[in-house]
Amino acid sequence: MSASPYADLVARVPVRTEEFALRGGCTRAWVYGSDEAAQRIVFVHGLRGDHHGLEPIVAHLSGVRVIVPDLPGFGASPPLPADRHDVAGYAAWTRDLLAAVAPAGDAVLAGHSFGSIVASAAVAGGADVRGLVLVNPIAASALAGPRRFLTGLAVLYHRFAGALPERAGTWLLRHPLMTRIASVAMATTPDAALRRWIHAEHGRYFSTFADRRSLLEAFHASVRHDVGESAAGVGVPTLLVAAERDDIAPLPAQRALAERFADARLAVVPTTGHLAHYEAPAVVAREVGAFLAALP
Repeated sequence: MSASPYADLVARVPVRTEEFALRGGCTRAWVYGSDEAAQRIVFVHGLRGDHHGLEPIVAHLSGVRVIVPDLPGFGASPPLPADRHDVAGYAAWTRDLLAAVAPAGDAVLAGHSFGSIVASAAVAGGADVRGLVLVNPIAASALAGPRRFLTGLAVLYHRFAGALPERAGTWLLRHPLMTRIASVAMATTPDAALRRWIHAEHGRYFSTFADRRSLLEAFHASVRHDVGESAAGVGVPTLLVAAERDDIAPLPAQRALAERFADARLAVVPTTGHLAHYEAPAVVAREVGAFLAALP
């Protein structure tokens, strides 16, 4: 098993788990850092991930309390009992979570990848926050992006899995070969040891979704929507942390996206792709820290 290059840093961060009763279900969240920290972030992870994927960024932040929930239907959070696992459903859940953990509106909301779509929709829908941070934001629908052919194949794969009997379809969606193909396609680091660890992380956590229904709802939402749909409705200071080599959310699209917000700054992580949270967490954390320090 590949050792995490961030294990020592992560181990030094105080952490506890909490459960929240939200929208008729139970959400499990991990709370990192001191309760006395001056800054507070609620961080939403990406598709098929869970809280583990954001720990490298969390470990590089200082003076910040970070609350990382497992999205309902992923990790340790069971599916939403009444809502769909789409952008609207997750945005409503996010607003309820923020009301529970930061009723005074003193938190910053952050999201990575699919989490960026959810977070921006939550803020545009009225979430009370101080600011918004989007890491590797989805600047344009995957169905219209530079990987639209591969996205189309992924859509067909998920539709086929959805048409099979439940057990067979779930087995196909959890197949380790598909996880490895996706992991290889996204990793850009030339560091062989880091690549091995990234693939191992995806192997450990990409198949921990609760059931086929919640995964398929979330997947189809992830490829059909983008942050731009909500940008005009976001009225708080916003930080976009893009990656220079992200071909899922290319840099020109990120620059265009930043212009659609009322108050946004774009930071670029060099020589990195869509897995900036794994490949360059220190750079991401530095940009987030500077953004927090500049908030009124």
